[in-house]
Amino acid sequence: MAAGEEAESDDVFAGYRATPGGSQDGWPRTRCELVKLHLSREPHLIPEHDRRGEIIDARCVRQALGCYNVPSNVRGIVELSITLLPLAALWTVAWLAFRLGHGWAAIIAAVPAAGFLVRLFMIQHDCGHGSFFSGRRVNNWVGRFIGVLTLTPYDAWRREHAIHHATSGNLDRRGTGDIDTLTVNEYLARSRLGRLKYRLYRHPVVMFGVGPACFFLLQQRVPANPLSAGWQAWVSTMATNGAIVLVFVALAWAVGIKAFLLVHLPIVLIAASVGVWLFYVQHQFEHTSWDHNGAWSLHGAGLHGSSHYDLPAVLRWFTANIGVHHVHHLSSRIPYYRLPRVLRDFPELRHVGRLTLAESFRCVRLALWDGAQRRLVSFREASQPDCPVPGSVPSKNP
Repeated sequence: MAAGEEAESDDVFAGYRATPGGSQDGWPRTRCELVKLHLSREPHLIPEHDRRGEIIDARCVRQALGCYNVPSNVRGIVELSITLLPLAALWTVAWLAFRLGHGWAAIIAAVPAAGFLVRLFMIQHDCGHGSFFSGRRVNNWVGRFIGVLTLTPYDAWRREHAIHHATSGNLDRRGTGDIDTLTVNEYLARSRLGRLKYRLYRHPVVMFGVGPACFFLLQQRVPANPLSAGWQAWVSTMATNGAIVLVFVALAWAVGIKAFLLVHLPIVLIAASVGVWLFYVQHQFEHTSWDHNGAWSLHGAGLHGSSHYDLPAVLRWFTANIGVHHVHHLSSRIPYYRLPRVLRDFPELRHVGRLTLAESFRCVRLALWDGAQRRLVSFREASQPDCPVPGSVPSKNP
């Protein structure tokens, strides 16, 4: 954040003075309380709103969230243990079921095992943001270890994911760490073959079935943009590949290659599809936010371009609260186990970009950004002759 921007955002606190050493007279003690008070008293300063029309100052909230950024090393060890150990136990159960001739039981065990693998990826995700443990070196080595299990080269992924956070919702900086999204004009300007390619890419079978399998099993074996990737990306990817081979060979030798593939592959494929689905609904919902450079802002895009995927409690646990994605994009250093506390302390944020599980399935049909209506639309809506089409630069892709 530029110095001028920080000073401007600090000005909103000028009228609120905490009493030194306490709050006997009712004034807030902490900066978090200051911002909550500010939101309740003067919510009109920034014209950003959620679906209910409540106005939220994204930069003001971003200032407040710093007090949630401190990770707990003890909590990190506990979270890692209660995720990794059940995954190992369920993998063993699935293998024993297969060995005893109960293939159906192995498939059933693969479902919760995939849930723990997804949760393990979320721990890796927090390590990448430096928010899981207090030490940078510990975060990175734990992330690298988990990357072998999630088939994700940690250091290469961390760099790409940082670019995603820095460019999310920016129409002029698409293409790194995100799901390809065209505007209505860009889609209509494409040739028939170009439209067909984009439709196939967006088809649910490809997006949530074939695509995740290819991405985690094949695409992650080389760096993104291999010709221009630096040596660090190649080292990260090849080192991860080498470790994956060693682990897989050891397990295949121990239990047999057939048993290993029939036990492990379903777990990986289910987890991959769930992971891509989560990433999809985090940004591909109807009232997301996309803008060109001139109108785009980091904090506004973080808060209003990311959803609050309000899942049932069990699914929230398995997905490590990643559904509170608008808060995560606003302040990525908050450990995932503190995100529910943020929503309790800032009830104004609960309804920003909120999606229930049932509502999220309707996001599958959305594929194109309509700048005139400020929302994602379906292919059918874009083909309507009276569909408002925003002015945008046509895509150079065929």
